[in-house]
Amino acid sequence: MSVEIIPVKVPGLWPITREAGSIKVAGKLVRDLILERFPELPADRKLTCRADFLPSPAFAALVALGSGNCAVVDPSDGATVMELCIPGVSGAPGQIPIDADSFRIRHPWDLLALNEQLVGALTGNRIEGTVRAGAMLDGFVHLGRGSVILPGVYIEGNVVIGEDCKIGPNCYIRGNTSVGDRCHIGQAVEIKNSLLGDKVSVGHLSYAGDSVICDRVNFGAGTIISNLRHDGRNHRWLENQAFVDTGRRKFGAIIGENVHTGIHTAIYPGRSLSENSMTVPGEVVSHSK
Repeated sequence: MSVEIIPVKVPGLWPITREAGSIKVAGKLVRDLILERFPELPADRKLTCRADFLPSPAFAALVALGSGNCAVVDPSDGATVMELCIPGVSGAPGQIPIDADSFRIRHPWDLLALNEQLVGALTGNRIEGTVRAGAMLDGFVHLGRGSVILPGVYIEGNVVIGEDCKIGPNCYIRGNTSVGDRCHIGQAVEIKNSLLGDKVSVGHLSYAGDSVICDRVNFGAGTIISNLRHDGRNHRWLENQAFVDTGRRKFGAIIGENVHTGIHTAIYPGRSLSENSMTVPGEVVSHSK
């Protein structure tokens, strides 16, 4: 079967500007996560799927094994998210409603939810790098080639770490966290339930919780991302001049690509830093920028 992933840029992901299929979650590109959900079928069938739509495996099989041409349309915006074409079958394609277990990426916190789902489902360790004596792994860890976990590191929960990373010494990673390739998480850093891209450096005395940090971001020492509202309500996100409920009481920040923070930067929860932006030492980010 020929499965084509249709590239999509999702405006609601801002400040994440990458095409949806090229975003890495739980150590894999989204487009590859989609392809894994489809069964093998004869080569004469052609199936297309948008890169912002992850069908459940059962739904992917239902569509792919169908006996006629069909289209899956999202009723919320009318977008055709998946379509099956069988040569020689005539007639207009039938429409199939999306099942409840399929997943559409619309907002940055959807990436967190997907990461939580995938990393939380790990059932064993896969250690291809080096874990030094004095490090503690209290959960399932996937560690890529060339990566090293130094003494004093405590990992609690399931974590995916890419290739050629340096983790530690003396840092704490917990929750369902993914770390990309060629990253550095250093001395006295805590990362909780977050998604880090490639070439991210969080070197010293910093905290990031429930956050998405894109490629090539550098945190100055003492950068802190707050993630909890004190009034007990869910965080809201400003989109198109209107506030959207994230459904999350704990929600940190969305940091675009190539961002640099000055030392002792403090970032309010539910805020964003756009790509190529920077903060000065001691800056308090109370509004997205």
